[in-house]
Amino acid sequence: MRGWARAFVFLLSVPVMTQAAEPAASGRDLLPFKASSKTLPNGLEVIVVPTGFPNVVSLQIPVQTGSRNEVEAGKTGFAHFFEHMMFRGTKAYPPEKYQEVMTRAGARTNAYTTDDYTNYHATFAKEDLETILKVEADRFQNLEYSEEGFKTEARAVLGEYNKNSANPIRKLQEVMRDHAFQAHPYKHTTMGFLKDIENMPNELEYSRRFFDRWYRPEHTAVIVAGDVRPEEVFPLVEKYWGAWKRGSFKAEIPAEPAPKAPVVAHVPWPTATLPWVTVGFHGPAFSDTAKEMASMDLLTALVFGPTSDCTGASSSRSRRSTTSSRTPPIRRIPISSRPWRA
Repeated sequence: MRGWARAFVFLLSVPVMTQAAEPAASGRDLLPFKASSKTLPNGLEVIVVPTGFPNVVSLQIPVQTGSRNEVEAGKTGFAHFFEHMMFRGTKAYPPEKYQEVMTRAGARTNAYTTDDYTNYHATFAKEDLETILKVEADRFQNLEYSEEGFKTEARAVLGEYNKNSANPIRKLQEVMRDHAFQAHPYKHTTMGFLKDIENMPNELEYSRRFFDRWYRPEHTAVIVAGDVRPEEVFPLVEKYWGAWKRGSFKAEIPAEPAPKAPVVAHVPWPTATLPWVTVGFHGPAFSDTAKEMASMDLLTALVFGPTSDCTGASSSRSRRSTTSSRTPPIRRIPISSRPWRA
């Protein structure tokens, strides 16, 4: 019997409440550790979180550049693409030298891309903090790659897309996003549309413009947590990141019109597979004053999470598309006899 998967996409309008969040009770901290923050003159946000864990440091560098920033037709997938390209090195630290520094420091480093940001992270010993900050500052300010290197990574991204698309749930997610949004760039996944990925090897010059637009200090934060002190970290970040020039580009993110009716999509599958049904709905948009999105996140985890009494550890798993814009996200509930791990 020929296998197939179905995506039933029901887009339900949920009113967005505007009630402001109540201030936290006096003396109650949201985080268990005290964080100190500072904004450099170039717009770079620096956050230091001493944890008391001896000799261990975690460096997180989120760039507010995700797939939602890809508003130009035919140019989707570049936020994720630069997750790859950022490991292509600089004149001072070509790939092999960068890797040598990280290996000598015993650092564990990687990156990931979301709808709303790309995060670069490393964990290492305290004694290597200055070296790691220096090397990372260099690649964020001086990334360099050849046309050959660019095309190699573009082909690697296409291979990643093809691998992901072999998973029925990944394909359902892609189709759901495409049908759920009409104007907002949440319409495409972080991988981008297939036709754009296939054309990516021809977009060398555009890739340089994308990097120049978005990899700027005003879009970036340097977060250092672990066995550190703010009075030690702030001067180091200023030393290596302070000369990074602020940019000027701003993208107009299209507003998504309110959904008017349910949408249903079917995804044929060429090989045998269990039937899959996904249900998604528009929820409240991100807000730093209203409680609705945070409440929905917690409720979704409690009711549809892997340890929920409603679903059980071996039943359905809840997923949502991560957002940090004013556009409401889509929440989806894959219904299956087995969990899906992305």
